[in-house]
Amino acid sequence: MICLTLSGPTIEDNLLDLEANKDFVDICELRLDLLNPEEQAKASTFPSLVNIPVILTLRRVSDGGKCNLQEKARRSLLMETLKGGGFSYVDIEDDVKKSDVEECAHSLGVKVIRSFHDFEGIPADIFSKVHSLSSRGDVAKIAVTPHSIADIMTLFRVNEELKDTPKIIIGMGQWGVCTRILYKKMGSILTFGSNGVAVAPGMVSARDLKLLYRADRINDNTGIYGIVGNPVMHSLSPLIHNPGFHRINYNAVYVPFLSDSIRSFLTLAEMLRLRGFSVTVPFKVDVVRFLGNITREVKQIGSCNTVVRVPNMWKGTNTDFYGFLNPIEKEIEDGRITSALVLGAGGAAKAIVWALKMRSVKVTILNRTVSKAEDMAKLYGVAYDSMDNIKNYEGKVDLVVQATSLGLYPNEDVNPAEDFEFSGKEVAYDIVYAPKYTKFLRAAEKAGCTLKFGIDMLMEQGKLQFESFTGYHYPKNLDPLS
Repeated sequence: MICLTLSGPTIEDNLLDLEANKDFVDICELRLDLLNPEEQAKASTFPSLVNIPVILTLRRVSDGGKCNLQEKARRSLLMETLKGGGFSYVDIEDDVKKSDVEECAHSLGVKVIRSFHDFEGIPADIFSKVHSLSSRGDVAKIAVTPHSIADIMTLFRVNEELKDTPKIIIGMGQWGVCTRILYKKMGSILTFGSNGVAVAPGMVSARDLKLLYRADRINDNTGIYGIVGNPVMHSLSPLIHNPGFHRINYNAVYVPFLSDSIRSFLTLAEMLRLRGFSVTVPFKVDVVRFLGNITREVKQIGSCNTVVRVPNMWKGTNTDFYGFLNPIEKEIEDGRITSALVLGAGGAAKAIVWALKMRSVKVTILNRTVSKAEDMAKLYGVAYDSMDNIKNYEGKVDLVVQATSLGLYPNEDVNPAEDFEFSGKEVAYDIVYAPKYTKFLRAAEKAGCTLKFGIDMLMEQGKLQFESFTGYHYPKNLDPLS
């Protein structure tokens, strides 16, 4: 089930939210603690106003809620609300010892969710904690805060240890987004979605859970794909691949995975039996050494952005090369671009420099750390310089490529070429795609330059990734990023 957490201050607000999301959810959670005090008295009638099951929750401040009543008054409000009838579940925290709310719930046929929240980390005894919660309620719920891939693997192992236990396992924050989408792989009976305004850290909208990820349709035969990076939640790649999967009726889901190391992620990938994944900063170079098979492009570029499972190993390819070239092919062919300045010396820059070199474009690499630019320049037989000398190239190149992650969240207000004055004749290309108009591109546009957008590169390389993942061409007439 997908559960909509209702966070409005009034009953009417919550009814409107539920109506707007009715096609995306199977159950809803009424947050009594988020209602205005005068509205709490009306909450007992809420189940009679809706046609889906309702979970009643009165969350304390210490557990991430807004209720600051004394505990006796809080339990009294919960029971009075339950007596209105019609609720399917009531959420009772782990440390509530007295059984008056439970007795009231069971006398009314309401199932008890016993919940535990940890906004700092994951308890060392998580398996016994879930077991204990289950022994004291009908459903065990644990919402914890992972900080690493190792933590995420621990959460997925809960289902291995307690497979037949009715439970809800949630990883909060950005690290836990994958657990909210892959809730069925966690053995959870439901996942919580928002109306677009997250009540808890890392909450995904109910609309995206239903329409983008089709989280409620994931089964044992669903192929799992994803994107690994740090940061990664800004990625638009799920908006490319999931609609593509849906259009060709391919039973698969594409999920963002925040990671602290590529080695750890590959362990998780084996646990979840991922069929393939995209690689973004900062892992495009590091991932290569873990691959059993690589294409000619990866070998020559030294960077990989696409990994697929083949018998007994992972195979790496690089679609950045083709994705980058596609938007500027015409300018290269007609001779408008014969020289280029590439800013940055990371994994993406490697593919870009190699692509331009293959098209006989004269390239100069600029980087803050000159040694990195020098190493790359020697590898590809191109020129290099310090970013501090960028002004020396004003009016002397046809193409300026911003190939760093600067300008990307959380550095949207950074332009690595701040001191560079465009003449207006250059083609300015920023591989950052969110936002579309970076500070770098705005400066180029002001000077009259032709602009090339990272989102176009993303779409082109994504289509090639899709083919690697599925064996099918990306659906025609599908433009998910428009």
